[in-house]
Formats: sequence, structure tokens, C-alpha cells
Amino acid sequence: MTKPTNMQEIKGRYVDLDAREIYGAVVTIDDAGRIARIDRDPERDKRGWFILPGFVDAHVHIESSMLLPVEFAKLAVVHGTVATVSDPHEIANVMGLEGVEYMIDNARHTPLSINFGAPSCVPATFAETAGAVLDAEAVAELVRRPEIRYLSEVMNYPGVLQGDADLLAKIAATHAAGKPVDGHAPGLRGAEAAAYAAAGISTDHECFTAAEARDKLAAGMKILIREGSAARNYAALEELIDEFPDRIMFCTDDSHPDALLAGHINRLVIRAVRGGHDLFNVLRIACRNPVDHYGLDIGRLRVGDRADFIQVDDLRHFGIMATWINGRQVAEAGAHRLPDYRPEPINNFHCSPKSPADFRAAPGPAGGKIRVIGVTDGELVTEAREMTPVLDAEGRPVSAPERDLLKIVVVNRYQDAPPAIGFVTGMKLQRGAIASSVAHDSHNIVAVGVDDAAICRMVNAVIAEGGGIAAGRDEYLEVLPLPVAGIMSAERGPQVAARYGELSGFVRRKLRCGLEAPFMTLSFLALLVIPSLKLSDRGLFDGERFVPVDLWVREA
Repeated sequence: MTKPTNMQEIKGRYVDLDAREIYGAVVTIDDAGRIARIDRDPERDKRGWFILPGFVDAHVHIESSMLLPVEFAKLAVVHGTVATVSDPHEIANVMGLEGVEYMIDNARHTPLSINFGAPSCVPATFAETAGAVLDAEAVAELVRRPEIRYLSEVMNYPGVLQGDADLLAKIAATHAAGKPVDGHAPGLRGAEAAAYAAAGISTDHECFTAAEARDKLAAGMKILIREGSAARNYAALEELIDEFPDRIMFCTDDSHPDALLAGHINRLVIRAVRGGHDLFNVLRIACRNPVDHYGLDIGRLRVGDRADFIQVDDLRHFGIMATWINGRQVAEAGAHRLPDYRPEPINNFHCSPKSPADFRAAPGPAGGKIRVIGVTDGELVTEAREMTPVLDAEGRPVSAPERDLLKIVVVNRYQDAPPAIGFVTGMKLQRGAIASSVAHDSHNIVAVGVDDAAICRMVNAVIAEGGGIAAGRDEYLEVLPLPVAGIMSAERGPQVAARYGELSGFVRRKLRCGLEAPFMTLSFLALLVIPSLKLSDRGLFDGERFVPVDLWVREA
């Protein structure tokens, strides 16, 4: 990485977000990596690259990229990202405080500004088995640390509304430390949204309609427009961009490695500008609002600031020509200039191999119906359906791929326990099975397949690797090992992205799955805090009523 020596001069067309002007300028960077001067240069009013603040992902789980922070950074900076607001609750649910420390330490080895929050919900709910518990005392200690910027998404919104003492203590400790609290309340409207905000929660990234977002804006919250690998809400929320440019941010939330290789926040910026939204509003949302809201140590491209900025070829396609962080050029023309760092993996994986008999569902009443998770491609919210099952000779419900009715199982990875069994429709899987130990938020093993034998093979493949994603049919098996906490690889980003892309393509083509992102969709089917029906290692869960439910529908 090139060190700044004396003064550096960057010449081009300066995008001034404060004055809402674009003009030729020379930006001078001093030895400390700060902007010493910005001088107008009329000769460059109509030529040269555009100089603008770098992009900030306002809410992301780095673990969902399946990459360590140092490798995530290498992919992100080439897309103009200079900072992230990162919730480490994925690894916290597996490893507790040890996992959070692991992420913080890894992030110290990259110049990308990774700003971690204190996970608020470990475990996410009472109805699942996680690898750790972070109580109010542990969270209070975390939020007092200077490197912890905020309280991560408070997902147990029913607990907030019902006055859960532990949750309220975490929120109070964060406010006492002078830091903001992130929200997570999909579908919450009206008076309930207002009550949730009144508890001291400042943001939400789960809105899937503009009406819902407007309720939360009216309650004083800020809205993050999310476009990730599984949940994509831009189309539903883009009308807010020019109406509330000071209260909107962009985020990816969960972005798998192949998606990150292709783009990051820059893709949202391009989409918004091409869609006719005001350039300065879009850049304020992508570059400035997260810095202001979270109090990040990121330059705003003003004199005296850290020199965190990007150079782009034009203001429509936003080709990233160079990314600068703290006065150093960390990427140029699609290539990063970041260091390697490969720590030893940590993990928490203690279950034994299973047999097909472990995945047999219980018989039910004659003529009875079962509860079925209804999946919509590109959405985290599921439906709660009731369907008549196909039964085997013993009266047990089984997969029926011809009806798009498949068995889903969740296996406790922290100890040996009977698998939880449910059914799902909308996965559109015609052959074999897929499995993953990336299963939000407790990261047990989740699998879907056309029969018990196929499901068992994939689950055992994940167990054998101590975590990973697996897909196969008959005797053919493909696995991407994830040895770091069972959710991340220790390999380089492009290698992981390529392998993940190969597995996803295999599932779509060879297993005839109709989903765009099958593994991402699979990973959220155990996330109980997203309505309506989900499956944890302890059984089916009604996310609307926030209560466990049986597989079989019992007559009242």
C-alpha cells in the first residue's frame, strides 16, 4: 500500500454535497491523511474524474458474505465503499463475546472502516438454541467500548412492546453511552410502530411497504432501504428518497459473496440516479447520512476531514476509478491494495452424524392438515399455510416435489438432539437436497429435500466439515466448507464467491430449484423474528403471535 508522502493533490470535478454544486477543484491531502485544502480550479469544470465522498453500508452482517472482515473489505473497496455499520450478531449467536472480539480483531487489519454494534438479541428468541447468551450486563459492557458504535438491531420487537426488562436495560445502557439503537420490526404499523420508536429505537431496515415506512418515519425513525441477496425492498421504498433525503440510508444487510463480488452500495446509487432521483439526495443517503447518524469517524470530503473519498468516471454509471481511505489509495480500477491476514478459525460445533430415520415426521390425525412455510423468492417474510400432506405407509407426512411440498429440518449443532421437522412450499426444488449451517440467527443446520435420505446426506456433509453449505442428489455431493464458526470461510473472497456461485448454479440447474438465491432463502427459514411461519431447532414458530406451534393443525 502506497504511503502518503508530504502533500498529495487530487484534481478533478468536486461534488460538493453541502453547496449542491459540481466544479473543478484540487483536493490536497496532508501527511496525516487529512484534507488540507480544496481549491477551485475552473480549468477542470468540464474534465477529469468526479471526486465525491465514499459510500457507506448502513447495516450489514459481514458474516453473511461468508468472508472474514479483511476479505470482505477487499471486495467492498473496489466498489467505492469506505465504511460499514456492521452487526456481528451472527458470530455472537455462535461464539458469544469471543466471536465479537474475533471480528473486531480481524477488522483491525484492514483500512476499511468497519463500525461494529453490540448484538442485542443473543439468542434472538426464547424458542431456539444458540451457542451463547449475551445478557444486559454483557451488552452494557460492550456499548461502553469506544469501538462499539451502537446497539445492533433489536429484533425481539414483541419483547420491546411488552416491556421486557432485559431488552429495555440494553436499550437504556446504550442511551447512557450516548449511542443509537437500531431496530428490526417487519410489518409493524401505526400505534405499535410509534410505541417501538418511543422505546428509544432510531432505525428500521425491515420495511417492505412504503406505508409501513411512513408510519415509522412519522414516529421519528430513520429508514434504511435494503437491497441484499435475499431481501430486496428498493422498489417498494424508492418513493421516499426525494421526500425524506435526510432520513433515509442504503444498506445490504445480508449479501452473499457472489453478490458482493459484483457490487455493493454503488449498485443502489446507480439504480437511484438512473431512476431519476436527485443526484445530491442520493449521494447524501449513500455517503453522508450514516456518518451523521452513527457518529462515524469518516471524512465528509471537507477541509480538516479524513481523506475518505472516491473518484468515479461519470455520475450515471459511477465506474469506480479509485477509492481513498485515510489518505491512502486502497483500490484502483477494480483492484484492491489491501493486506492479507489469516487468523486461526474458531468454532462451536458439537453434534453427531444423523440417520434418515431421524428425519421422519410424526403421524397425525386422519384427514388432518399440516402447517407449511410459504416462501416467496426475494423476500424474508414467509406465509403460514395449511395443506393436506402426502403420507407414507405409516401415515407420516413426506416430501412431495411434484406439489412443491418439501420437508425442511433444523438440526441443533451445539448438542445432540432430535431434529425439528416441518414442511415448506415455494422452494421449487425437484431433486436431491440442500443444507447449510448459515441459518439465521442461531446458525443451526437447516436443510430442505425431496426425501429423508437426501436430507440426511447433506446434513451429515455439513457436520463433517464443522459447518458449510452442501447440495447434492443421488451419490453426487458438493460442499463449501465454512470452518470459522460454521458460517465463514478463511479463504480469499473471489475464491469463495466462485465456489458459492458454482453451488448455487448447481442447485438451480441440476436440482431444478426455481429460486434466484436458494442458499440465502434457506438460511432465513429459521429466522423466527421475521413473520409469519418459521422453523427452529425446537419446532415451528408463529412469528405473528410470537409463539411455538405444532406441525399438525388441531381442530379447535
